[in-house]
Amino acid sequence: MGILYLQFGLYLLLMLGIGYYSMKRTSNNEDFIIGGRTLGPATTAISAGASDMSSWLLLGLPGAVFAGGLVEGVWISLGLVLGAYLNWLVVAGRLRALTESYDTVTLPKFISKRFNDESGILKIVSTVVILFFFTLYVASGLKGGTLLFAHSFGASEQTALLVTTFVVVSYTFLGGYMAVCWTDLIQGLLMLAALIFCAILGYTVISGTGTNIVAIKPDAFKYTTSLITGASLMAWGFGYFGQPHILARFIGIKSVEAVPAARRIGISWMVTCLILATIIGIIGIGYNEIHPLAGVAGADGNKERIFLALTTALFHPVFGGFILAAVMAAVMSTADSQLLVLTSALTEDLPFFENYDDQAKAWISRFGVVGFALLALIIASNDSGSILSMVGYAWGGFGAAFGPLVILALCWRGVTKYGALAGMIVGAATIFIVKNYIKIEGEYFYELLPGFVLAFAAIVVVSMFTEKPSEETLEKFDQAQMLQKTI
Repeated sequence: MGILYLQFGLYLLLMLGIGYYSMKRTSNNEDFIIGGRTLGPATTAISAGASDMSSWLLLGLPGAVFAGGLVEGVWISLGLVLGAYLNWLVVAGRLRALTESYDTVTLPKFISKRFNDESGILKIVSTVVILFFFTLYVASGLKGGTLLFAHSFGASEQTALLVTTFVVVSYTFLGGYMAVCWTDLIQGLLMLAALIFCAILGYTVISGTGTNIVAIKPDAFKYTTSLITGASLMAWGFGYFGQPHILARFIGIKSVEAVPAARRIGISWMVTCLILATIIGIIGIGYNEIHPLAGVAGADGNKERIFLALTTALFHPVFGGFILAAVMAAVMSTADSQLLVLTSALTEDLPFFENYDDQAKAWISRFGVVGFALLALIIASNDSGSILSMVGYAWGGFGAAFGPLVILALCWRGVTKYGALAGMIVGAATIFIVKNYIKIEGEYFYELLPGFVLAFAAIVVVSMFTEKPSEETLEKFDQAQMLQKTI
């Protein structure tokens, strides 16, 4: 246990060191929020992937496969890969060009300027959506950290939750966007290494034992499912187009020309990680039959602990601490990005601090990180849902409220202010209504599927009958489109 504490301590000191170094290079609020648009393709791509995958990759996905077989793993992963690829291909370059053209660094401000919204209604609605769903999203990340600390150190859930919150807040408070991206790069590589070694060692243990995974769980390798369930699982991919913490990476990349390289790096990392996480869920079925894993199976077991339990069983304590640190990395790589988006909405998109100078805004942003983290901590401590269900709600909220709008705002001149407003409201409302009131017996029906479709339709229909943006606004749109076509 002493070695474990030492390894965690060294890892956390490294994260804090990066935070302090980044703080020295952060002189104003734009640097704190978007890093001055200076980061290259590798850092941007791995950071986007790590902030996307979160504890879901190492806890939620292996747990779902361990519990129910390949069905969820295959269809969710396929949807995510397609969505992420199209997001890089269609959105990334255009968003980078347009946000520079409009001189904006946050999604609500971009939406407001794209549609020449002098009333401020678009900025207010989009900011409210971010504040609501991201606070829930951060809470899901803190729950992942709680699961890690409680499992690894035998700590109470309350203590584990406090430690997780402190760690995430500390370096984000110091260094902002640059600290988040550089730590995400390290965390993304650490997550990849942990998945590789866990899969190899787990397979080595069960391969020579004659273990029949199908006999243990007959549906382990079944991947066929009904149309509604399959479409709903793949609909997770729609979420990418509306995730503010991922879109922030597109805004912050150093140039439009760097996007293709970032796309190749990011998708390669993602595909590899998803395949390995799915394999680990299957391996866990066989391993648990040979060597029952405490705290995983049974009435009181938590299936989302399968990766943690395997690493504890497979690795020598000298290496175990670094593997468990990878799970902490997964937690932090999403929570830090989301806290940054939350505090940027506070200082850049709400009217309360618009008259403050840049340095004052940077400090307000730092303390905003603390405030939102405390709010998420309260939610996490009172919520009994799984990590996957909490992530699904927040992911769906952003995917429906912003996804169709981002795509159409970047690709179609005809979108209007009221079309954009209708899309956000219809998307967010559909998520809430379907999540809470509509169920299909015997099917997995993900609220993002109807939410995305209805929001897309609302934008198109309302835009056809309302006033178009000004010619000056559309001129900037056309210029950005031309820049995108040159790469």
